[in-house]
Amino acid sequence: MPDGDHSQFQFLDIAIVGAGPVGLYAAFYAGLRGMSTVVFDSMAQTGGQLQALYPKKKIYDVPGFTAIFAEELVQNLKTQAERYNPSFYLNTRIDVVRPFQNGFELMSHQNEFFFAKSVLIACGLGAFLPRKLDIQDAKKLEDRGVYYIIRNPEQFYGKRLLIIGGGDSAVDWGLTLVPHAKELTLIHLMKKFQAHEMNVSELLKTSARVKTEYQLKAIHGEDKVEAATIVNNVTGDEETFPVDAILCFIGFLTNLGPIKEWGLNIRGNGVVVDFDMSTNIPGIFAAGDIVYHPGKIRLISTGFSEAAIAVNNAKHYISPSEKVQPKHSTSLSETKN
Repeated sequence: MPDGDHSQFQFLDIAIVGAGPVGLYAAFYAGLRGMSTVVFDSMAQTGGQLQALYPKKKIYDVPGFTAIFAEELVQNLKTQAERYNPSFYLNTRIDVVRPFQNGFELMSHQNEFFFAKSVLIACGLGAFLPRKLDIQDAKKLEDRGVYYIIRNPEQFYGKRLLIIGGGDSAVDWGLTLVPHAKELTLIHLMKKFQAHEMNVSELLKTSARVKTEYQLKAIHGEDKVEAATIVNNVTGDEETFPVDAILCFIGFLTNLGPIKEWGLNIRGNGVVVDFDMSTNIPGIFAAGDIVYHPGKIRLISTGFSEAAIAVNNAKHYISPSEKVQPKHSTSLSETKN
């Protein structure tokens, strides 16, 4: 805790930990309710996982957009949030959050101190790294034909591609790349996909070769990927075919990091919240993928809803005379910044 007269420190209304889509929308909504806001993120840019892992991937489940590139969605959200001039601290990991006076003291990894009347945790699943292939030569050929992150999809145009995975990332990249690839094969370990059903249906209508209950057995090539061998988990049948690139989307390794030390009720890899997105510590709220509650669905759209619920309840928490239920945005007068 910093020394001196603590009354000199400015307490903002809300500190948002995480500048991904949910954190950005929360910053906008806090501004809409007239709250002074600061946003922190350990990464060098806003956008969280979307910006870091697949900025060029199309997203199909955001309201109002048939499809939108991840980086475009992030920019739209940032522009929306900036209307109310929140403060952004990037490259800033919050290591400590603890009660202080009538609010909270936040300490960064650089021992900087910040003060807020309420806190919203919106940092996704915490630190994340792509889960990598446990197969011979996969590490040697990483970025020479084996990829876990796609930053420039155009590098795969006209190529023979093998996509591994059965979730939304694998299927969405399949839909994005199949019109441009020379050949595209997608294999999934299980029989049933974990991606949205309609997107799977759309992929099956394309020229992509989709093979379920298959996994990668071997990668061939010395200085770059030249071929792959896949094996059927049920029959044991193997198939070797030429590929120029293997795109692997088999999940992430996540770590809540210092959040686990903040005294929050943690279940699994999530922060337990009540119906109003409040945690077990009064004044601390959570929204997005970090949240655990019965029936939780990890989607950007549900994260937006949770952000609005959390911010409105935070507003009432710091100003009990203010109602939780906000005015409709259409009834608010336009303000220029």
